[in-house]
Amino acid sequence: MSTTDKRNNKTYLAIDYGKRRVGLAKSDPSGLIASALETIEVKSNREALDRLSGFIAEYQPAALIIGYPLNEDGSTNDACENIDRFIEKLKNIYDGPIHKVDEYGTSEEAASIIHVHGQQVGRKKKKKKRVDRLAAVIILQRFLDEQN
Repeated sequence: MSTTDKRNNKTYLAIDYGKRRVGLAKSDPSGLIASALETIEVKSNREALDRLSGFIAEYQPAALIIGYPLNEDGSTNDACENIDRFIEKLKNIYDGPIHKVDEYGTSEEAASIIHVHGQQVGRKKKKKKRVDRLAAVIILQRFLDEQN
């Protein structure tokens, strides 16, 4: 990617972090539309970081967007502390900006969207992967909408 391309790049990579599954989404280069990438299954933070480093290298995002699981009233909780620790490790593989976006209700919203569209999934594991991926899209689209 040339220097000009890097300045104009508004591709963002979103992460819906979980200890076993990490949903990923990315924006288009103009930073307007979020789309699903995939859900990766991991056994450790180290594996999650290793896998994420490949996506970061491939997409060279302008920033990372990570879901931040605030309570309904906006207060933090233990899950937020886990995300904060993960972000500190993420900074070792990515030196750009990392934005936290309130992810309250995104999994429920994602499951509802899947249900409304009649996308029945036979296996529970496959459905969870689809929900995590779509939750990452919702998190990213929230961020993009706030930017624009």
